[in-house]
Amino acid sequence: MSVIMLQLFNGVSVSSILLLIALGLAITFGLMKVINMAHGEFIMIGAYSTYVIQQAFTSNVSKAGFDYYFMFAIPFAFLVAFIIGLILEVSLIRFLYGRPLDSLLATWGVGLILQQLARNIFGAPNVAVISPEWLNGGWEIVAGTVLPYKRLFIIGLVAFCLICMYFYIYRSDAGRRMRAVMQNREMASCLGISTRRVDMMTFAIGSGIAGVAGCALTLLGSIGPSIGTYYIVDAFMVVVLGGVGKLIGTVIGAFGIGLTGAYLEYWTTASLGKVIVFAGIMAFLQWKPMGLVTMRSRSLD
Repeated sequence: MSVIMLQLFNGVSVSSILLLIALGLAITFGLMKVINMAHGEFIMIGAYSTYVIQQAFTSNVSKAGFDYYFMFAIPFAFLVAFIIGLILEVSLIRFLYGRPLDSLLATWGVGLILQQLARNIFGAPNVAVISPEWLNGGWEIVAGTVLPYKRLFIIGLVAFCLICMYFYIYRSDAGRRMRAVMQNREMASCLGISTRRVDMMTFAIGSGIAGVAGCALTLLGSIGPSIGTYYIVDAFMVVVLGGVGKLIGTVIGAFGIGLTGAYLEYWTTASLGKVIVFAGIMAFLQWKPMGLVTMRSRSLD
């Protein structure tokens, strides 16, 4: 029972990280049909933003106040990734709508440029981000089963981001306009919605969420210029499996992949477990190519 509970917690922890990474990608890909291969680099931007805040607190804040740096790093990582995403959308992405192959190649090149900029600024070796003291240790639920506070904090952060995105998409005027453009762009434009502005804000928000994901990943280990490339494939798998443009589909896809992978990797090996998950996703998409949750609208019917 202890092993089952621990694997369940590991699966939920991995699923929450995948969900946070794929959340911004889901709304961007679902709305604009842009294959953003630079999404992993926005994760890197969020991670290095956290490192910058840590260094600033180390130099200018007392030791007692250092433990609060992470609470400042989360909105700072979102803001930096948001601004860079906004600049990228205005300068490049806006010219690639309706051209998925061109967007794939262009964003892949942008990702390489961002990685090289990170190497020039912070150096090629990985750097460590020190966790706040209140995140060290764990919660022992039963004898021999300890849940790390860092993982619990990440799960709580993901839940908070998910709730914020739900209220933004389904309970705000901006979210209503975004869903209208996602379902039928031409009709939304005819009704007076500025699809240009919706695209710009959606891409920037998706980039900002990726920055928050990078901030969360600093709690799990050292960071480097290629930190985002380790997660980009899994993020696309979550989006495709869950269904493009649906929040609930992204949640189901992330937890399905995370929980299944955690148990398979425990009973087999890490490599074999990932191969089995890939094979299962490919087999499922042969049956339901639109994913678990599909968007229904007159434009698609």
